[in-house]
Amino acid sequence: MNISKKESLHTHIGVLKHADAIGKEYGSRLMTNKDKYVYLLEPTMYDYIMKIQHGTQIVYPKDLGYIAARAGIQDGQKILEIGTGSGSMTSFVASIVKPRGHVYTFDVDENFMKIAEKNIRRAGVSKYVTQHNLDLKTSKETPVTDMDVALIDLGDPWIVIPKVRQMLKGSGSVFAICPTMNQLEKLTMALVENEFTDIESTEHIIRTIEAREGKTRHSFQGIGHTTYLCFARKAFFGRTKAKATTKAKTTTKAKTTTKAKTTKKSTKN
Repeated sequence: MNISKKESLHTHIGVLKHADAIGKEYGSRLMTNKDKYVYLLEPTMYDYIMKIQHGTQIVYPKDLGYIAARAGIQDGQKILEIGTGSGSMTSFVASIVKPRGHVYTFDVDENFMKIAEKNIRRAGVSKYVTQHNLDLKTSKETPVTDMDVALIDLGDPWIVIPKVRQMLKGSGSVFAICPTMNQLEKLTMALVENEFTDIESTEHIIRTIEAREGKTRHSFQGIGHTTYLCFARKAFFGRTKAKATTKAKTTTKAKTTTKAKTTKKSTKN
C-alpha cells in the first residue's frame, strides 16, 4: 500500500498514523493510539506473497522454496509459467531470475490476469515478467523456446506436457502443482511418454514451533497440505551416441558464439 502523511492505518491494536512512519529507519518502534507498539520492518517477497490479492489459490512459500532449490532457479534463466493465477509464483520466481532473466507467464482468464498484474507490480518485478493471454492447451504455436524451467499450475497439467517439451531446452526442469494424487498419476504417465526423467513427487508440510522458556511446543495452527509437487527433467530416450555427440558439438559452438558477442558488447561499453 502507498502511504500519505494525512492517512492512518487502522488495526486491531489501534490506529497508526502514516506520518509517524515516514522518514523513520526500518526497525524503528512505533506506538498506536492505544499505547501498543509495532515495528517498522521492510517487506520481503514472503510478505508480498502472503498479503497479495487472491483471485485464485496461491502457491505458498513453503512450496516455492523447494521449487526454486530443486529446479536450481537462478539469475539469468528464462522461466515458462503456465497458469499465472494470482501471480504469487510469478513474483517469487521473477525476484530470483532478475536482473538478467525473465518470466514468461500464460493464462486464459483476463480477470485473473489483471489481479496478477497488480500483484506483480506491487512486488516490484514487472520489468522481468511478460504476461500472455493464450491457452497453451489448444494453441498450435510455440510462443517461447529454450526455456530453463517450466512451472505448471493447471487442473490437467498432463495436457500441456508435449507443448512444454517443445519449449524447454535439453535437461530443462518442469514443476507441476497438483492438488490431488490422481493428478500426479496422470501427469507421471505423460512425463514418461514424453521422455522426461528424474521424476519426483513430493508434499511439503510446515509446522511452527512456539519457543518460550519452559513451555516450548508446536503451534496448534499450521499450514498442512496445500498441494503436491511433481518434478522432472527433459531427456532424450533411445537416442544414438552419434546424435548426442553432434548435439553436444552444436551446443558448444553456440555457446562460444554467444560469449564472443557478449565480450564485444562489454568492450564497447
